[in-house]
Amino acid sequence: IIEINAQRVEDKSAIGDAINSTIEAHIANTLNFSDDNSETILLGDALEKFDNEYKAFKNDFEENALIWEATFDGEVTYQSSEVISIALTSYLNTGGAHGSMNVTYLNFNPSTGELLTLNDLISNSSGFTNLAQQHFKAAIKSSNDLVFEDYFFGDDFQLPENIGFNDDGITLFYNVYEIAAYAMGITEFTIPYEEVAFHLNVD
Repeated sequence: IIEINAQRVEDKSAIGDAINSTIEAHIANTLNFSDDNSETILLGDALEKFDNEYKAFKNDFEENALIWEATFDGEVTYQSSEVISIALTSYLNTGGAHGSMNVTYLNFNPSTGELLTLNDLISNSSGFTNLAQQHFKAAIKSSNDLVFEDYFFGDDFQLPENIGFNDDGITLFYNVYEIAAYAMGITEFTIPYEEVAFHLNVD
């Protein structure tokens, strides 16, 4: 099963092409079985490769009734004149003990179609990190028996790989395995704009 429900910019422009290409490249790289992460693969080729890998699996294990699954679901979580934030959720199950779900936030510059980096979004890195740490501690306070240090295995607080925007504020999203153990699942919280606006380069 392969299902892709992701946004596309419909107008034929350089900006639209840039945004569409980035979204398709992310999906293609998620589907790609290659160990070479630097390899560039087109979405159509990635879909064909995923299908061929499944067929090879079935040839080797004909009695196995497992259905491979790859699903992608995108959502525009925020849009302004300065940033377009898209959350792209992927789920892959290719025969392991359990499937793998991952959420990626893609933040685009609406004027160029290019991805915005954390430095593009945040003006005061240290101040933002301190604020994020306070909200992180509040988010985990009543969720389980782990203490703060358990999440980062004794290391200092770290920002997640995925930071995006919604109507209420800026969202920080830790995927499974990014912090703590798998059983803890995801960790997600939103910092309201009235608290974080001072640290942002965009509105």
